[in-house]
Amino acid sequence: MNKNKILIELEIPLIEKKYDLFIPINKKIGTIKGLIESALVELTDGAYIPKETSNLYSKKTGIIYDINKTVRDTDLKNGSGIILI
Repeated sequence: MNKNKILIELEIPLIEKKYDLFIPINKKIGTIKGLIESALVELTDGAYIPKETSNLYSKKTGIIYDINKTVRDTDLKNGSGIILI
């Protein structure tokens, strides 16, 4: 297993979808959020429209992830659930 990535479950209530994603642990949460939103625009043929006010939340605690922290500096680990709202 690659130790530089973790597998997370991403839930997007706006489009009622869930995705399993590998994300790099050395990237900032803000970068990951931007990449996810770009991919969602393509995957949904434009049905998902990114908003500056969107955030990634812990599915377990409901806490917003700080966009300036790297993934490794958060509580995210393999199997973690996050929500994009």
